[in-house]
Amino acid sequence: MNLRALLEDTYRAALAAVSPAALLAPHLSGPHPDLILAFGKASLPMARAALSAYPGVPTLIVPPAGTADLSAPPEAVVMPGSHPVPDERSVAAAEEALRRLGELRDDQQALVLVSGGGSALMAAPDGVTLAQKQALTRDLLRAGADIGEINTVRRHLSRTKGGRLAQATRAQLRALLLSDVVGDDMSVIASGPTVPDSTTFADALAVLDRYGVAAPQARAHFQSGAPDTPDQLPHVENRIIGSNRLLLEAAQNYLETRGVQAVILGDTFEGEARELARFHASLARSVQQFGSPVAVPAAGPVVLLSGGEATVTLRGNGTGGRNLEFALALLLALGERGLYALSAGSDGIDGSSDAAGAFLTPDSLGRARALGLDAHDFLERNDSGTFFAALGDTLVTGPSGHNLNDFRAIAIAAQPPG
Repeated sequence: MNLRALLEDTYRAALAAVSPAALLAPHLSGPHPDLILAFGKASLPMARAALSAYPGVPTLIVPPAGTADLSAPPEAVVMPGSHPVPDERSVAAAEEALRRLGELRDDQQALVLVSGGGSALMAAPDGVTLAQKQALTRDLLRAGADIGEINTVRRHLSRTKGGRLAQATRAQLRALLLSDVVGDDMSVIASGPTVPDSTTFADALAVLDRYGVAAPQARAHFQSGAPDTPDQLPHVENRIIGSNRLLLEAAQNYLETRGVQAVILGDTFEGEARELARFHASLARSVQQFGSPVAVPAAGPVVLLSGGEATVTLRGNGTGGRNLEFALALLLALGERGLYALSAGSDGIDGSSDAAGAFLTPDSLGRARALGLDAHDFLERNDSGTFFAALGDTLVTGPSGHNLNDFRAIAIAAQPPG
């Protein structure tokens, strides 16, 4: 059995099984809305699916700039934004969304389709300039802040986040969300533009203090006494329709229909990519030594599946992302007796690389040495993308039009003794 090909096929099949259109379909019934607003990495396929059910409805779509296929029905306006750091296009898209929502009457309805990445794609700075907000986002990313912490700060510097987008309209609003965050907290997905916000200016200030980020303009805004984000939005219905767990379950189903035992370790793994890699390596070695963690014996390989979202504290200026860094750290943790594995982002782009992630093979370290590549050095420079590209082991898919967090699969072919 070609385990590398099996892992890639599993990744692609799982994404197809839980495509935005498939997840959205059961929720597209009832009267036509008066406006459709879709933003995030999955905004185009979500909007196309919605317009198939509600043709002719005025629609605004805010996908990432650089998306290959920006085609949409004639009733839709597409305004790409920037990700992961917002730019002037993100501001223009946010202003247009606020304008359109603000024009609706209280007897009208809006359908809002939210997916990960929406926080940067639709930015309306409040209390700071766009340049200051860009710098603050970069500082928090470099300091190792997780997505929840970053969004706590960003939603208190915005006229769209933390429920303020929904606050801008009198219309009844139905929001359908694809979750790209651990725990599926709706207030964190795209910084919760349609969700009541339980955090405050004081919480945002505490994040800056925790990571030693100066940001004087943001601090002044948090201490200014300006109105905080809304903690109630009675005219809004929010519903999560897709999550990392569904992605992993789709992968498990694909493997099991091919006679391969698959075990989901969990969908809530978070923390430093290097620490997660060491933990996964330890689990993999235990399975290799003692057998499958479930009672049913496997005639073939066992595949360990996990999700969640790792973080990376930058020490160097290399190319990569959290999935590539996890893969390189896992390679080193497994050592010379390597395994087949795949670590990839469901959105198809990992950090600053052009890859979704990377494969491991049992001979990865040996092939690296033959090429004169020092895996430890590449890891220390956060240059995992360059390392795996040199080996020919990156998974390059282009943007997937989806965003259900991270995908990790480790295949263990060895059987327990006797």
